[in-house]
Amino acid sequence: MIRPYFATIVLSFIAISGNIACAQVPTKIPIAASPTGPSAVDWTKEQTTVPKGKVDALVVDDRQYNRKRKIWVYTPATYDPKSAEPYRLLISFDGEDYIKDIPAPTILDNLIAAGKIHPTVQVMIDNSEDRLGDLANHQRFADFVAKDLLPWARTNYHVASEADKVTLLGYSAGGLGAAYVAYKYPGLFGNVFSQSGAFWRGNEGASSPSEWLTAQLKTSPKLNLRFYMVVGGAETIKNSSGYSMTETSAHLRDVLKAKGYDVAFLEVPGAGHMPESWRAQVGNGLIHLFGKK
Repeated sequence: MIRPYFATIVLSFIAISGNIACAQVPTKIPIAASPTGPSAVDWTKEQTTVPKGKVDALVVDDRQYNRKRKIWVYTPATYDPKSAEPYRLLISFDGEDYIKDIPAPTILDNLIAAGKIHPTVQVMIDNSEDRLGDLANHQRFADFVAKDLLPWARTNYHVASEADKVTLLGYSAGGLGAAYVAYKYPGLFGNVFSQSGAFWRGNEGASSPSEWLTAQLKTSPKLNLRFYMVVGGAETIKNSSGYSMTETSAHLRDVLKAKGYDVAFLEVPGAGHMPESWRAQVGNGLIHLFGKK
């Protein structure tokens, strides 16, 4: 499902510039090289020779919001609940989008079959009921992921208990949410995979003070977290903070590096704020975070 705000961002920029050529929406999104590895392969295409995993649509109890919440769970084709080694755990926000517009199950099938990453279970969370009420730096949502979803996943699936084997993944507000939840619960979630993270936002859904999470990470003690950050070179529209997505992502990168964090950062030339950009980058990020040594 292509969300309406993708179109809104593009049309707003066209209206501001008065010139459709300035919208900077590329006709073909480059599959960029990883910041820490060789040129990327397109992992998004289904391969007839690759065994396909399974995606189950389920519902979990969300005690923080006092309601049921939809999720989707991907398990690899060779999933074995009694395997000697527990599976890595990938938790992504905007769950349905990471099935349809950004085909994470296909990407995982291909990476696992190629031996690029450790076998991984993915839990995809639905945020459609109140997306920004979940993802825009909200403590209640962080509590749901840490106190409700993660224990449920570990009870029902053979996944690792170590934080460094768990990754949070999201785009835009979800990229912000991934970093926020990890910041709040670093003992549970050790890896952040942010795609075009909305790091300009304030705390608890506010617009100001802007770049709230960046300020917290700058002033707090260093946490045991790893970051893989991707942003598009065409994400240059200024928001209410006075900065663009590209600029606020770079601000956070600089803060993290100054604090000594393990951070990989990639600005993709010509890429915009859209699924076509994000889907092309998922494979390399997972190789970086879950790759076999």
